[in-house]
Amino acid sequence: MEIPLGQHVALLGPNGCGKSTIIKSIHRELYPDPRVAGSYISVFGERIWNIFELRSLVGIVSQDWMNMCTCAFPAQEIVISGFHGSVGIWPYHPVTPAMEEKARDVMALLEVDHLADRPTNELSTGEARRVLIARALVHGPKALILDEPTNSLDLRAMRHLREILRKIAASGVSIILVTHHLQDIIPEIERVILLKSGRVFADGEKAGVLTAANLGGLFDEPVALDVKDGYYHAW
Repeated sequence: MEIPLGQHVALLGPNGCGKSTIIKSIHRELYPDPRVAGSYISVFGERIWNIFELRSLVGIVSQDWMNMCTCAFPAQEIVISGFHGSVGIWPYHPVTPAMEEKARDVMALLEVDHLADRPTNELSTGEARRVLIARALVHGPKALILDEPTNSLDLRAMRHLREILRKIAASGVSIILVTHHLQDIIPEIERVILLKSGRVFADGEKAGVLTAANLGGLFDEPVALDVKDGYYHAW
């Protein structure tokens, strides 16, 4: 499986199919088994990375990072800490006016600039998720990885987050979306990879992959499918 830089792609599949494992492997939280011939992951053309250099090129939003960043630090400090790969600003971390300006700009894009001085543990789940996305974007990554970004959000917060993701997609940052919710796949995502039992079940253009037959086989359940305003809905 190969994802070209600049492409927006969704990884879709049932719980336990391997979606999060792939993301953790890209981000070097997990590594392929070296005893398996041909088992490797290359990121931006390189198999071996200084992990801090890699994380300057890839922004990640996951539940693990959500848990770490939901704390007493103010939202803007959490966002600025994305420059350093940390949670919060520490005495040895330089903070320049340019960093502060970029943090304000990204928070404005994600519509959380009014929360700059609020501790993240006092924010709603939807607000905290947008602060975390701002942290992932503040250092100008080439790609943004989102692992189940709408988990624990109410209907309004889900809709708002999807509109934010459309803004990000239009800004030129590659989006890799991991989800088991079909409606998370924003219209700008043109490619979908279906995963089942640790293997690629289907891969290609969204319209050809997201069919009732494919989804029924993916989830082992009969599926009806509808498309409205560029969003897919299944039941």
